[in-house]
Formats: sequence, C-alpha cells, structure tokens
Amino acid sequence: MTVLGLIMALSLGATSPSLAKIKVLTSFTVFADMARNVAGDHAEVVSITREGADIHMFRPTPGDIKRGLGADVVLWNGLDLEIWFERYLENLGHVKAYILSDGVEPMLIGEGAYQGRFNPHAWMSPGNAEIYVDNIVRALSETDPDNAADYAANAERYKAEIAATFAPIRAEIDALPENHRWLVTSEAAFSYLARDFGLKEAAIWAINADSQGSPQQVRRIIDLMRAEKIPVIFSESTVSPKSAQQVARETGAAYGGVLYVDSLSKPDGPVPTYLDLLRVTSETIIAGLKAQP
Repeated sequence: MTVLGLIMALSLGATSPSLAKIKVLTSFTVFADMARNVAGDHAEVVSITREGADIHMFRPTPGDIKRGLGADVVLWNGLDLEIWFERYLENLGHVKAYILSDGVEPMLIGEGAYQGRFNPHAWMSPGNAEIYVDNIVRALSETDPDNAADYAANAERYKAEIAATFAPIRAEIDALPENHRWLVTSEAAFSYLARDFGLKEAAIWAINADSQGSPQQVRRIIDLMRAEKIPVIFSESTVSPKSAQQVARETGAAYGGVLYVDSLSKPDGPVPTYLDLLRVTSETIIAGLKAQP
C-alpha cells in the first residue's frame, strides 16, 4: 500500500461509526459516573460541574461552556435542581437533552420558603436509581443505536451493583429501635433515602440557598431535637458544617459527620464513584444512629 493509501485507510478507520465515541455531557459528577458505567468504552463522558461543587447555586464560566461544546447528548436531573442549566444549554446549540428523573414519583418539600416544590435529590432512592440508569440507557441508545445492546447489558450489571450496595443499608436500619430512626441533616437532601428506609427526616433548611442556616432555621431544629431527644445531626459535603455543629453544641447531641449527595470527590477522595457515595453516606448515617444511647 502507498503512503497516501495508508493515510486514507487510517483516516477512514478513525471516522468509522463503529470506532467513534459519542460525547456525553452531564450536569454533575454523580451522573457522569453513572453514565460511564452504562457507556463503557463507547463514550467520552464530561461533567459540567467539578468535584465538590454545589450544583444548586452553580454559575457556569466560559470554560464550562467550552467544555460542553460538541456534546452529542446531555443528561440532567430536572425537578428544579439545576436552576442554571437551561440557559447553559442554550450556549451549546442544537443538542438533545434528557431529564434523568423522568418516571420518578417526586416528593414535595413540606415546609419553609420552598414548600410545595419538588425535592430534587431522587437518585438517593434504590428504586429511583434504577429509573435513572434506564433513562441513561435510553439516551445513549437513541444517540448511538449501534451500541444499544452493550448499553443495556452494562446497565443490568450496574443496577445489580447498586442494589447490592443498598441491601446492607436496609438490613442495618431495620435492626435499629424505632426511636433511633431519625435522620437530621443540614439540607433536606436525603428525603428519598429516608422514605425508602423508614427514617423520620428533619433538616435545618430545605434546599441549599443564600438563606441557609438562618437563626430561625437553626432554632427550629434545636427545638425539635430537644423535644424528640434526637442525639445526632449530620451535614453534607458541599456546605459548611457550622450550622449542624452549632445545633449539636446547643442540644448536647453528637455531630455525626459529613454525608455525600450532590457531588463526588476527586479520585483519591472518599467518594470517587456513585457506589462509594452510597456506601460512605449510609455507613456514616448508620454509625451515628447506632451510637445513640
């Protein structure tokens, strides 16, 4: 083969549909990890937000927009979580976006300034996690039908891993006395998990916002913890723990540590994957609840 022929052959091979990877853009790191597990080697997956970012109040930079250019498909949560996202999407031009919470039965926020709005943290439920994965399969398969069978097979394996991660959480919580089943946190980001595992939930604030940790919000939780004799409170990784620690000091309760929900850590951190996030968060909750007198 001549040099020209070799170059043409390599060029054709590089653009062959069977070898090309689609570009998948996600709104945050948890979905990026989910998408990588479904996509396998068939996609480049990019998260708009970085590890540790607060996705509620995120403000995209020009660099964030540049990182999303050329995406073949976009995955986001919906349920009023990424309030910045639709304007971001306008900068990418014509690209198909999929809402991963489609099919989820949303819970409503029960009190505070956000009362009556959807609680967006639905991926923290075992059943909802399967819905999210199935929606990723649909998005990737419609974008790249040649690899649909691989996406489906990867998803079934991944759903089994998610179920296996959730299983010991249920067993540990079921073994707790009824009066030990309170989950109190800084943000009400664990409502779906609490519902599925029979925990009563309370939080200092409903959704991460500028007003989080106001004196009135802190006082309400202090009064509740004293009335119900709740001896432990947690915070989440993307916010300051100061409000939860203040509640712990004023009630004599323990500060149970950091829970993860909205963001993964860097690869060398405690929760580099969604499965790690579920495991570490549940182990922290269970340890705090078991330590109750």
